[in-house]
Order: sequence, then C-alpha cells, then structure tokens
Amino acid sequence: MTKQEMIDAIKEMSVLELNDLVKAIEEEFGVTAAAPVAVAGGGGGAAAEEQSEFDVVLTDAGSSKIGVIKVVREITGLGLKDAKALVDGAPAPIKEGVEKAEAEEIKGKLEEAGASIELK
Repeated sequence: MTKQEMIDAIKEMSVLELNDLVKAIEEEFGVTAAAPVAVAGGGGGAAAEEQSEFDVVLTDAGSSKIGVIKVVREITGLGLKDAKALVDGAPAPIKEGVEKAEAEEIKGKLEEAGASIELK
C-alpha cells in the first residue's frame, strides 16, 4: 500500500474510526499522538500561561440522549449513526482544540440538552 493509498483510506474514515485508528497506532508502537506540552520555567513557582485551546469532552449523555445526539450532530456535522456512537461511547471528545468562547458555547448547548461536559 502506498502513502497516497493510505491517505485516501484515512480520508474516507469517520471520526470514530479515526479515533480507533489513532489508539491502535499508539498501542502498537508505544507512542502518543498528543502534542508535547511546554513547561514554563520560572523562579519560585511562576504561574503557567492561560490555556487558549480547549477540548470539549462529553462525560455523560444524561437522560435525554436523543436531544444530546441532535446537538452533537449540529456541532460536529456527523451523521446520525456516528453521532449516536459518539454519545454512546461517552466519555468521548466532541471537539478538540477550540477557542475558549466556542468551547463555552458548545458546553452550554450540550448541558442544555442534558449532557455532562468537561473542558480540558
């Protein structure tokens, strides 16, 4: 399989399939896909810079799972099947690397639908 064939195969995967692929690669090769975190050095406990990007993680769908699936579809653009699988697989990231304002907006919509959300 050529690099281009692998890229084409990846392009056709759903978000959940890509997530499973990343996890499998991490386990197989003992690596992590997470970006390295720079530690701010300073004298005597300097405060770290304010976080500018957040991951919105669905921790629990709550009692109104259908409403949560609708909101997840709206936010992510996923189809019904993928959105349902994402909600059923909680805890799961809904959106990663978003600005604070957008993360708060997404959190509000999902909590209004009955979900439990965590910002990381």
